[in-house]
Amino acid sequence: MNQLLGIGSRVRHPDYGVGVVINQQIKGHEISFVNHGVLIILYDEQMDIIEAVAPDTDRVSMRDIELVLSRVLKKWADVSEIVPLGQKWQGGSMILTPGVSGLQNKEWPIETFFHKIVMLRDRLRVLEQRLNASGLTDEEKVSMQQYITRCYGSLTSFNVLFQDKNHHFVGERGKE
Repeated sequence: MNQLLGIGSRVRHPDYGVGVVINQQIKGHEISFVNHGVLIILYDEQMDIIEAVAPDTDRVSMRDIELVLSRVLKKWADVSEIVPLGQKWQGGSMILTPGVSGLQNKEWPIETFFHKIVMLRDRLRVLEQRLNASGLTDEEKVSMQQYITRCYGSLTSFNVLFQDKNHHFVGERGKE
């Protein structure tokens, strides 16, 4: 490729799929891939450029970073990270038993429930990002952020379903 791409450029790597350039390193571009996380791709590796953003030649201001980050977040708002369900839950089912006799139980695959929990987490993250990029005052942002943190805290009961601890919900106590 041998082309310096600016932050926010979208690329398609033959092995890692679609990604967004988030930084430039000495050896190569630092790219966030949807299914593989953040990787450094050497400048001479082959990639298709989906959308090129010109690299900045001067120092970047915080305002510039906010604009690029906001644009990237909007493009990726509906893309969900692949989050693995804990192995002990795979193939399992959830059964809800009514407290009223004579009514049938409700049963569905844990994978379905888990997918909904992950979607909720992703949507909370997008809400958090949009809140931080909004025109609200810092005081208003902090107040709204406290509600989002409490939502995460309410969801910590579902951490048992996640395979990796780095995907767990963290509430107020966990941030201290």
